[in-house]
Amino acid sequence: MAKEDESRRAVERAARESYGRLVALLSRVNHDVACAEDALAEAFDSALRQWPSQGVPRSPEGWLLAIARRRLTDASRRRATQMRFQEHLKLISEELEADRQKEQNIPDHRLGLMFACAHPAIEPHIRTPLILQTILGFTAENIAAAYLTSPATMAQRLVRAKARIKRLGIPVAVPEKADLPQRLDDVLQGVYAAYTKGWSEAGDGTSSRLAEEAVWLSQVIVDVMPDEPEAKGLLSLILFLEARRDARSAADGSYVPLDDQDTGRWKLDQIQQAELLLHAANRLEGSGRFQIEAAIQSAHVARRLKNLNNWAQIVALYDALSDIAPTPVVGLNRIVARARRDGAAHVVEEIERLGHEQPMNVYQPYWAARGMIFADAGRHLEAREAYTVALGLTTDVALRTFLLQRIALIPSEHEDERGCAATKFVGAS
Repeated sequence: MAKEDESRRAVERAARESYGRLVALLSRVNHDVACAEDALAEAFDSALRQWPSQGVPRSPEGWLLAIARRRLTDASRRRATQMRFQEHLKLISEELEADRQKEQNIPDHRLGLMFACAHPAIEPHIRTPLILQTILGFTAENIAAAYLTSPATMAQRLVRAKARIKRLGIPVAVPEKADLPQRLDDVLQGVYAAYTKGWSEAGDGTSSRLAEEAVWLSQVIVDVMPDEPEAKGLLSLILFLEARRDARSAADGSYVPLDDQDTGRWKLDQIQQAELLLHAANRLEGSGRFQIEAAIQSAHVARRLKNLNNWAQIVALYDALSDIAPTPVVGLNRIVARARRDGAAHVVEEIERLGHEQPMNVYQPYWAARGMIFADAGRHLEAREAYTVALGLTTDVALRTFLLQRIALIPSEHEDERGCAATKFVGAS
């Protein structure tokens, strides 16, 4: 049993650290990412079966690459293209050293391959999803949730993207340093998506590790590209959020929203680092999404630590963010900020209109925010209905407990409405 556990951990570590690099190596010449992924999946399956009895090899990555190459060789022989595939293997060997030279500029294999997936010949809307699946190991379902679309639709997009890479011969290779800036935005989006998954599922050990990896990757990007304001903006944003991670859970594991968090549990050193990064980003030319989002988090920190009523400033920042990223999620957060500035009754119609947009129908934070706004506006029946929908859209135990508590605080039809306790916005946590 001990050997099986050790082998399983070794396989999981290899998948986490080497998956993207191995796929890139295997798909180097024929650009068939799907075929490379199939061969690598067989190699991981072989590792799970063989390593418990044979022991974990000295170089797990080399072992997996050799097995996957063998699978590709077999497939190539069956298609009577053995000669071309041997040339493929030869080119892989010849280009390994070239890759190592490029990786000196990007000291993390996964990050280098994330930039590879942001090749300008790949359609812009699929670059970040491709990064999330091929390099970071997200499922189509995970990616679909981040993009507020169906898993089937996202899976089709990814399949078409891989077919396009093969058809056009788009190189899956670490780019030169001069090519990094034009690919930066897609990579930052991928790192942030990885972090938010780890943030939203903080009770899951795997997701927590994913958040830690996102912090590391964002730090590497800043080190590699110190003059890019959005790189600093992303790291600042992540550190603001990470500083509050421990305070999001009570001693019993239940969820604690931002306005109820014990600020004594916040990591002030990380907040200070985030503030310094934000100021450094603002001194550089240009302003982007992540800088503004970091500024919003900075305003929330100041509001809690200094007991400020700065909702007008937060709304203004959301106005600026809406100009850059006019997404339904940004619109939702702006409505919630306006509810805190102007009163819930002033945004009831707006939150109802937003619910008519298709993605919001299945977006759990929307229904939680809607419940909060209706409760604060005294529309208790509608608040209870919204919270109930939000409850049905999450499996997170801590969040479900929080929503049940919010529902319990809503007065029944026969109770004095003045007894309704103020609720807090889930999404601002």
